[in-house]
Amino acid sequence: MSDDPSATKDAFTASGTGREALFFARRNRKLVGGGVVVLVFLLVALTGPWFTTDDPLAYVGPPGAGPSGEFWFGTTTFGQDVLAQFVHGLRATFFVGTVAALIAGVLGMVVGFTAGYRGGLVDEVLTMITNVVLVLPVLAVLMIIAAYLEVRNIEVQALIIGLFSWPWVARAVRAQTLSLRAREFVDLARLSGAPVRRIVFREIAPNMASYLFMVFILLFGGSVLFAATLDFIGLGPTDGVSLGLMLNHAKQWSAMDLGMWWWFVPPGLGITSVVGALYIMNVGLDEVFNPKLRET
Repeated sequence: MSDDPSATKDAFTASGTGREALFFARRNRKLVGGGVVVLVFLLVALTGPWFTTDDPLAYVGPPGAGPSGEFWFGTTTFGQDVLAQFVHGLRATFFVGTVAALIAGVLGMVVGFTAGYRGGLVDEVLTMITNVVLVLPVLAVLMIIAAYLEVRNIEVQALIIGLFSWPWVARAVRAQTLSLRAREFVDLARLSGAPVRRIVFREIAPNMASYLFMVFILLFGGSVLFAATLDFIGLGPTDGVSLGLMLNHAKQWSAMDLGMWWWFVPPGLGITSVVGALYIMNVGLDEVFNPKLRET
């Protein structure tokens, strides 16, 4: 057991706050419902490839066949299994969303914490860089970069999206840090001689944990939408498969005109369901962590 009374008090407070948040989280229908939807799609993405063909682009059935017992989601005009493409596309969607959100989140937190805590010239320089990147038309920049890449894959796509999605996170974290650095517990840590890194990650960051978690969810949903948009307009990966590419191929080969709804409806519903569930979860988390919203 620690001999530091303040450490014991902080641990007790954090434990109580965590139990309180968990109590209300279990009773929040938005959070639970959105989480169930995301979890179901995640399980399909992780386990689906075990029950489908290894190559989702392989010609395995009759061209343009509707849903049946053999091909649950039907086939494309080339005889490719739509279900196999869907589950592999879901895996690509979760990969891009997770990696891009992590990259953007880490960059945004590093810049935001540094600018907010250091202040002065460091704050001015980092804020200027953040504002420059923030005013760039992100979608247009992504389109230009993707168009000039000879080889594109989901790893490169996730990296590009993450590198251009962090500015609003940095601004938000900076504002929170500016507020928290003036608190008494931060002053006490500073007077005790604690290094800056420890103050930021042991004193400031834990008080923003709920907010940072919500930021990650928003980054995840935004990255999925960006990736789907690039894929749909033909600037997605040049190899592999994704939900956005499925929509692009369905449009390119006139699936709607041919009445092949099974080709474009599943990926469209997949993208809409995942992103919608994430934003509903975010609303639920806001109600859980905000006592004022919790009471209404």
